[in-house]
Amino acid sequence: MTSREQILANVKANQPALHPLPEQFRFTSVFPDIVQQFMDILAFVGGKAERVSDYEAIKKHIQEYYPGMTNVATTIPELASLADTTLAVTDPHDLASLNLAIIEGQLAVAENGAIWLDERQLPQRVTPMITQYLAIVIRESTLVPNMHDAYQRITVNTTGFGTFLSGPSKTADIEQSLVIGAHGARSLIVYMLP
Repeated sequence: MTSREQILANVKANQPALHPLPEQFRFTSVFPDIVQQFMDILAFVGGKAERVSDYEAIKKHIQEYYPGMTNVATTIPELASLADTTLAVTDPHDLASLNLAIIEGQLAVAENGAIWLDERQLPQRVTPMITQYLAIVIRESTLVPNMHDAYQRITVNTTGFGTFLSGPSKTADIEQSLVIGAHGARSLIVYMLP
């Protein structure tokens, strides 16, 4: 018997007993304050979260945060007065001059600050990546602790395109220096409604 055969025979003889895999793995994450966890992680990845009471508070904050901003579009009817352009274009190249997109997120993940967006919020898939600045409105009730919980709530087969977005565009592969806004939105602000 060669040494290779001896090693393999020893490995085979000393394997633990096989057990069936569980039907589903269940990972749990418990945070003392899930909203604060989301806000902290979002800040860590370069975004900003604002807790607001209603759409009027969002309007006021956007007008203060982005004074005089033009080429603004939204898919949220309650914020339509802020828009001076539309996302309902047939050619995504028509959005090249988009400065601020205000869209709604379906759910948010506390462990990594990710927000689920799908075609119901995005008439053009390129919107979160082509805009200079991005604002997303979510409900605090949509927060889930981790990605396992998020995947149980989304139904990709019914919505078509969907993506998780966490923070503004960033890269750290050039000289190990973090660059925000490298390949997409320069900033992300998330408005959190009760």
